[in-house]
Amino acid sequence: MTEHDRHGPGSSAHAEGAAAATASAPRAASPKGHPPDAPRYLPGITPWTGVWRRNFLVWRKLAIASMFGNLADPMIYLFGLGFGLGMMVGEVDGTSYIAFLAAGTVGSSVMFSASFESMYSGFSRMHVQRTWEALMHTPLTLGDVVLGEVVWAASKAVLSGLAILVVACVLGYARIDSLPMVLPAVLLAGLAFASLAMVMTALAPSYDFFMFYQTLVMTPMLLLSGVFFPLSQLPAAARHVTEWLPLAHAVALIRPAMLGRAIDLPWSHAGALALYAIVGFAVALVLLRRRILR
Repeated sequence: MTEHDRHGPGSSAHAEGAAAATASAPRAASPKGHPPDAPRYLPGITPWTGVWRRNFLVWRKLAIASMFGNLADPMIYLFGLGFGLGMMVGEVDGTSYIAFLAAGTVGSSVMFSASFESMYSGFSRMHVQRTWEALMHTPLTLGDVVLGEVVWAASKAVLSGLAILVVACVLGYARIDSLPMVLPAVLLAGLAFASLAMVMTALAPSYDFFMFYQTLVMTPMLLLSGVFFPLSQLPAAARHVTEWLPLAHAVALIRPAMLGRAIDLPWSHAGALALYAIVGFAVALVLLRRRILR
């Protein structure tokens, strides 16, 4: 979350959001003698891109600082645990531990980046700055705004995952030709995590509420989804539960692709992430409509 989003003046955010949304989604005039079009509730094909563009223009002003903040934690995990534990662990699943960890770190970075953008920055624009309210005074619907926010959060997650992937490739811990396979998985995972986090944004009364999600949901997923060790090390009962977690599906797609291996059941993992994204978005939209349009 950028400082501009959290503490910037609401009036400038309103004006910028309204201008961007209006430019991207002009209102179609009703023919003379006909009643106006019925209001839309679901997102349109292209109007939500104005929301994405508005967020990009704000983020661009502090892009370097934002990227550094998103990459600091995963890089510390990668090099601290990779080189430290790697000396004791040796190889895991036929590869060096740091190469094994690099793939998991890409997945965890996507989860944190997408979730924090949907929760903290999204909450700022919805509740504190009231930017969403300004956007909905244009032809945009709430569905357009929420979809634009989710896709923007996923876009930031792709940047974070791509940066770690490039570092891993440069250091020889991943294959450079894995990019075409990894990036779609990263984008899909980003959409899933952004949609799930948007549900929390719809329910949150304040920023403090997000600590519950971070502590009770994200941290257990980080520890139990195969980021730091293979799922095969877990007891059978626990493994059957953790295999349903979205981060476990993301890691199952990303790690084999980065290591140049065949992916087991790729469509099953991709379908699970898509389901998380669709259901999360639908639930978030229902909750937000009750909160904002009541």
